[in-house]
This record gives sequence, C-alpha cells and structure tokens, in this order.
Amino acid sequence: MGPGKLPIDPLPELRKRRSAKWRTFPDDVLPLPVAEMDVPLATPVAEVLREAIDRSDTGYAAPTGDLADAVSGYALRTWDWKIDTDHVRTVADVGIGIVETLRRVVSPGDRVVISPPVYEPFSWWIREVGAHTVEVPLAEGPRGWRLDLDALERAFAANATAYLLCSPHNPVGLVHPREDLVALAELADKYGVYVLADEIHAPLVLPGAGFVPFLSVSDAARRWGFSFLSASKGWNLAGLKAATVVTADPAPRRYVDRLSPHSLYRTGHLGVLATIAAFNEGDQWLADVLDLLDHNRRLLDDLLVELLPAARYRQPQAGFLAWIDFGALGWGDDPAEHILNTARVALNSGHRYGGAGFARLNFGCSPETLTEAITRIAAAA
Repeated sequence: MGPGKLPIDPLPELRKRRSAKWRTFPDDVLPLPVAEMDVPLATPVAEVLREAIDRSDTGYAAPTGDLADAVSGYALRTWDWKIDTDHVRTVADVGIGIVETLRRVVSPGDRVVISPPVYEPFSWWIREVGAHTVEVPLAEGPRGWRLDLDALERAFAANATAYLLCSPHNPVGLVHPREDLVALAELADKYGVYVLADEIHAPLVLPGAGFVPFLSVSDAARRWGFSFLSASKGWNLAGLKAATVVTADPAPRRYVDRLSPHSLYRTGHLGVLATIAAFNEGDQWLADVLDLLDHNRRLLDDLLVELLPAARYRQPQAGFLAWIDFGALGWGDDPAEHILNTARVALNSGHRYGGAGFARLNFGCSPETLTEAITRIAAAA
C-alpha cells in the first residue's frame, strides 16, 4: 500500500502482469530495474481504454489535434509554458522521435554530445544514425550534480553537431536549473549545436524542485532546440506508444516537418487516447504518485543509512529512479550483478550508464517492496 490515496497491489497480484518488468526474472527476484511503476492506472486513463475496447476501437491513430491540445494545455497550467499546437508532432515514443530527428540534423560521422551518467539508449540512438558519441560527464560537487558547462563548450567548439539533453536527468534525478539551461542555449547558439531535450520525466518533478522546459528559457533555445514529451513515465503508459516532438521556431520545425508522413500511423491509437486523458484529467492521480515517490525517496535514504551505510545516495529531484554508489562495498564495476546473484534483487547495471560501481534502483513501488529490497541487499552484504 502506498501513502495517501494510492493503493498498490501486493506482489502476488503484480506478478500477474505480463510487462517486461514482471516477465524478465524468476519469481524469487524483486524486479526493480525497468522504468515501470507498480501503481494502478489513473482512473481517467483506465476508463478511456475500457471504452475503446468495448467499442472495438483499436485501429490506427487519427490525424486530429486533440493530442497537441492536451500537451499544450498541460504545459501551460503546469509549467506556464505556452506551446503553439502547430509545432507539436506525434511520434510513437521519445526514442523514435529523437532518432528520427537526429537523422535529419546530423550526418554519418558527425559528433553528438551526451553527459553521462545518462540513460543508456542515448548512445544506441547516436550509433543508429551513424554518428559518433562524445562524452562530457556531469560535474558532481558538494551540492549535487550539474551540467559541466565549461567542458560542454569545449566539446561544442570541437565541431559538435548536436547535444542530447536529459531533462530531468536520468539516472541521477537532476532537475536542471534555469540558469544552466540558459547558458546551454547560449553555447548552442554560439557554436551552432542542436539541442534535443528528452523531457519524458518532466511530469515527475518532486517537491523542492521546479521543472523548466528547455524551449521556454530563451530565443536561442527556441532556435536550436527540440523538446520530446510523453505521458509514458508520468502515467505509466510506456507500452501504449505515444509521444510528441515540440518545436518553437521555424528553423527546427523544418526538420520535424520532414519526418515521415506515416509517423502518426506508427503511433499507438490507444496510446494517443490514454495520453490525452492523462494530460487533460490525470492531475490528481499524478499528485498522489508524487506523494508516493517523495515518501519512497526519503524512505530509501533512511534504509540505506540504517542498513547499508557504505552505500552513497543522493535523493533525486525527479522521477522514481535512484542512483546508488556501491563502490565502497567491493562488489566490482557491476554491483547489480552481485546483488542479483546474492540478494535476488534486480537493479540496472550502472556501468551501462557511465557509472562503474553504481546501480540504478526503481523505487516506483510500495514502501514494503522497497524495504524488503534494501533488507535483502543489506543481508547479502
């Protein structure tokens, strides 16, 4: 059971789910890697999906403006960001949107910059379009993680073509401050570098932080930026396949306009319906999710201090993913493998994100499951 009004099914019920999180590992493993939450669907989302099934409405996505209107309305009331609905393009998911945009702004052999530790598929997507990955790690200081703007300038000056911005930043849960995004946009404008902002975790910013959309910060950001938005993480809809590419200037929009005219029909019709319901009617449900995640990020901190004090962890500012340094425990570059084998808890291997000795843990679960996971890991230690 989650705190507040959000009940979570017990593990035997959750194990009846057939998604990747629940079908990848044996039943004796607590699965906390895949970025799916254990929460029930938002009622407005569940209702629109049931209604579609009841009327056998499972065809292709329709070319309407409803999704653009929903995204625009959510952005305005949540972040005070006004989106021109004519600048919203539907795609199947954020990854496909980024890859297809990269195909149009970079050429094979071009340099694309990322800031590890960062979502592992970023480097896959760059390779998919034949470009080269340039790594500019985040800077870590006493106050947490930040973009290393000096190092980014050096990379941009060395003939970079594009930068993949993770905002909020997965896996560390960093919410980039406005001043850093303004500075990033100035560097992009100075060196002619496109900024592709993966903002999929934006609805999941936790108390104490405030999300700033990249395209909202300056004219320079709008000239060089693309935003990729989806309800898939915030409302747990990853399998339904619907996302958007947003621009705010004619220059980047011309690339989005070159996307295949069939991209809409590759999007899930049920995903579009669910996304519209989530953005239009899912605010209260999302508030309950954020209460759960805020509780769990603090619970995780308490559990590690009490049971596994050698592990190092900063509470994330957004999302349901924890980036934990197990290096002091002597479990090698891939502590997730050791933890799976000894504690029967599945985490993501941190070295795949650019953090040897780290693991990524999904705390989008019940407090009881989170407590059991850390208890198991501590016992194995």
